[in-house]
Amino acid sequence: MPHPPLAAPPLVALEGIHLNLASLAGEVNVLRGLDLAVAAGETLGVVGPSGSGKSTLLMVMGGLERPTSGRVQVAGHDLAALDEDDLARFRRDHVGIVFQSFHLIPTMTALENVAVPLELAGRADAFAAAAEELRRVGLGHRLDHYPGQLSGGEQQRVALARAFVIRPRLLLADEPTGNLDGATGRAVMDLLFELNRDFGATLVLVTHDDTLAARCGRVVRIEDGRVAA
Repeated sequence: MPHPPLAAPPLVALEGIHLNLASLAGEVNVLRGLDLAVAAGETLGVVGPSGSGKSTLLMVMGGLERPTSGRVQVAGHDLAALDEDDLARFRRDHVGIVFQSFHLIPTMTALENVAVPLELAGRADAFAAAAEELRRVGLGHRLDHYPGQLSGGEQQRVALARAFVIRPRLLLADEPTGNLDGATGRAVMDLLFELNRDFGATLVLVTHDDTLAARCGRVVRIEDGRVAA
């Protein structure tokens, strides 16, 4: 009898993740033995009350926060085995991140902001690829504008272009519409899902909006630093 095909390993595997942070009131247990696996190409919505550890979970996945204990594997990399330089290269090559507050460099044009990760990777075509990505998100006429000259929705589109320009295997989005009005937020989310579908990244979306989370293929709820449902 032929053997059944082996299941592909998950793109993201978190096992027994604890994260304790110091605060003025003493140590805070942000994540408490969290386990989660995310398949390659999956779209995952992460919901839960404020302070439950949702954003911290994304930081751990992206190698921006080291857990106190537990195992983090992303795209075949054991993040605990990487030093800070290795982690920076890992993010540059594999991870796109979109935050609520855009995080654009104010002294750089839209084009320069999007070109940054490609320049860091040594790509000779950084500016041409960045221009193409900005055209893809509808900002071909805004290449030379600075963040302060752009609306909130336009700034978030620049942030999306910067996240997708490296063709990340993992895209982390933390309340990406939190600073936008309803109509602008919906347009940005339509664009995010469209780009994600076109390029096949694995998407992990943290949101307080259940309607938005429901657009993902799977939804998990985080409560008290653990996966509750």
